[in-house]
Amino acid sequence: MEQNLIFQICGVVASVGMILGYLPQAVKTICTRNTDGIALPTFLMMAVGGFAFMLQGFLHKPDIIWSLVLTNFVTTSCSCIVFSIKIYNDYFKK
Repeated sequence: MEQNLIFQICGVVASVGMILGYLPQAVKTICTRNTDGIALPTFLMMAVGGFAFMLQGFLHKPDIIWSLVLTNFVTTSCSCIVFSIKIYNDYFKK
């Protein structure tokens, strides 16, 4: 197989694994609004890291790495939502 095809397959497998591993917990947190066991800095840094990986995928030359962009768009979006719920629960809902 060509090296580029192997690179693409690895990217897609990693993307699916990351999303399937992360999304259920994020959805559960979003639905229940229960953030008692979540550390605030963790989700902040996950959002920052995901955003940076998303930018890396966009800035890759000569081609955009779509698996990197899409995976990190999903995880960054979920991290930002969970982070917002955590902020609301910890500082505004008393």
